[in-house]
Amino acid sequence: MANKKIVVVGSSNTDMIIKAPRIPKPGETVLGGAFSMAAGGKGAIQAVAAARAGGDVIFIARVGADFFGERAIKSFNSDRIDSSLISRDREEPSGIALVFVDEDGRNSIAVAAGANAKLSRKDIEKSEDAIAAADILLMQLEIPMDTVLAAAQIADANDVRVILNPAPAQKLPSKLLKFVSILTPNEFEAEELTGIKITDHRSASSAGESLLDQGAGTVLITLGARGTFIAAEGIRESVPGFSVRAVDSTGAGDVFCGALAVALSENKQLSDAVTFANAAAAISVTRLGAQPSIPRRREIEKFLSGRGAAATPQHR
Repeated sequence: MANKKIVVVGSSNTDMIIKAPRIPKPGETVLGGAFSMAAGGKGAIQAVAAARAGGDVIFIARVGADFFGERAIKSFNSDRIDSSLISRDREEPSGIALVFVDEDGRNSIAVAAGANAKLSRKDIEKSEDAIAAADILLMQLEIPMDTVLAAAQIADANDVRVILNPAPAQKLPSKLLKFVSILTPNEFEAEELTGIKITDHRSASSAGESLLDQGAGTVLITLGARGTFIAAEGIRESVPGFSVRAVDSTGAGDVFCGALAVALSENKQLSDAVTFANAAAAISVTRLGAQPSIPRRREIEKFLSGRGAAATPQHR
């Protein structure tokens, strides 16, 4: 197995989770359900997912100089993630997410960014050597866009592949997409970026083509249990997903990205890497909590062997 570096730049939060019969409407109080607290944050989930899938991971982030920040760093260390480039902010608290999860595993999330919003271009410049020496740079959008752009520029200048999960959904600077090797929106994020509602293969292909035209090298549109649509030069391919009983979908897209980065760092073919990532995400939604739900390498491989891993991609 290859031992190539994966650098993750992104957010670290603590999730406060309430499992309820349904997600409250505005002005409504819903009784019942259990409370739990778990490590979260899109960047942290990606870093942990990559580490547990077998990756050699460095995490660049900013946490508060508080209980939640110290707890997060201890957790990263326990997963053998290099946390030496995580800064402790003495002015802003660690990020917090309030998560409602309904009986069908659907969620609603509000995030207080805290120290995540202070992760800056200067932090990235201090970490330039680590990014330049990586095989893959993995990012999301729970940190300032300027910070994302700075990291992508360093990666591009050093021939480092950039995987970007464009979430939370927002418009992207055109110059950023030119640095992105692989863009991994879900169907809602793809619609936000293209204006195309994804309902079938044809609309997924149209959205993928639009994102390629905007500058992305490859586009992977994640569709949950329906799998992943790949759009790349000369490729329009659907990789099947896995049907499981969902308990909590929080962080599934980030688990997908972390596992994908590992598979690609091991030189797996893109469709095989996507199948591996689909499996990791499928396992994660069967458990409660963002980071606690992340599977380890042996679980992913066992799941794939039991499901007849190589579901055949559909070429059209």
